[in-house]
Amino acid sequence: MKALITFKYSDEEMKKLEDLGYNIIFSNEKEIIFSDEIKDIDLMVCFDPFDKIDISLFPNLKWIQLSSAGINHVPIDKVLSQNILLTNNRGGYSIPIAEWIVLKVLEMIKNTKEFYDKQNKKVWKMDTSLMELHGKTVGFIGTGSIASEAAKRLESFGVNIVGINSSGKEAEHFHQTFSIDEINDVVPKCDFLVIATPYTEKTHHLIDESIFSHMKDGTYLINIARGSIIDEEALINNLKSGKIKKAALDVFEVEPLPEDSPLWQMENVIISPHNSWVSDMNSNKRYEIVYKNMKKYINGEKLVNIVDLKRGY
Repeated sequence: MKALITFKYSDEEMKKLEDLGYNIIFSNEKEIIFSDEIKDIDLMVCFDPFDKIDISLFPNLKWIQLSSAGINHVPIDKVLSQNILLTNNRGGYSIPIAEWIVLKVLEMIKNTKEFYDKQNKKVWKMDTSLMELHGKTVGFIGTGSIASEAAKRLESFGVNIVGINSSGKEAEHFHQTFSIDEINDVVPKCDFLVIATPYTEKTHHLIDESIFSHMKDGTYLINIARGSIIDEEALINNLKSGKIKKAALDVFEVEPLPEDSPLWQMENVIISPHNSWVSDMNSNKRYEIVYKNMKKYINGEKLVNIVDLKRGY
């Protein structure tokens, strides 16, 4: 069985994959081109080579293992038409992103950005406006692995944790869960709102002016999902009005964030460059899921992290 891998793992790790019974071909994703050597591959382990090679040129391709959790860069129409199995790295980045969420919650209510600014200016001035996290309500839109890991860590702060998902099904570490149809009733109760839902056609601009209008004045907002889940123009307006007291944003509608975006200059915004997923353990975790699934695949077993293409995640 022939496998194309576009990320260079260590020689030892690549050897372990070969020992499973695969003919491994490595091609750097940034330089990959279609060739006779790879045209008859059975599976592909990759992040995003889809703007460089056309998967419809691979007649034997039966399975794609993504190193990403998101799938919005994948040509889903071709995957469906070729009946290709798609798996992702769901859960692989949950812990670092969960830690980032907790960090930003605390940074916003403890005015860390403002203290750093005073330090840079050598200004000694006490701030008596700091908030306490205990007793507040943190709402998550999306209750998957990232949200669950963040909720688990926030539990120790004594907060009320609520979640919104498609059906209102219960989720681990959440005190209450609600369906997406109840979003207008839930967001007014939240002191903090964390966007952690997958990006699909249904979630495009899910957080629009109507949803902002239902939030309580002074809500804190965090987005680690995808920028286009929020109507960015509406977000900017609500940051200016104070409806959103502060926002910590790791994702944006256009990335890199354009230099002329008003968000750069807003004192109540914390910006990071789609960086919340980064961890010293990323490579190890990516390899773990790749090895596990390649072992299952060659043994004819059901794979983990199969993407439900009808739901979009």
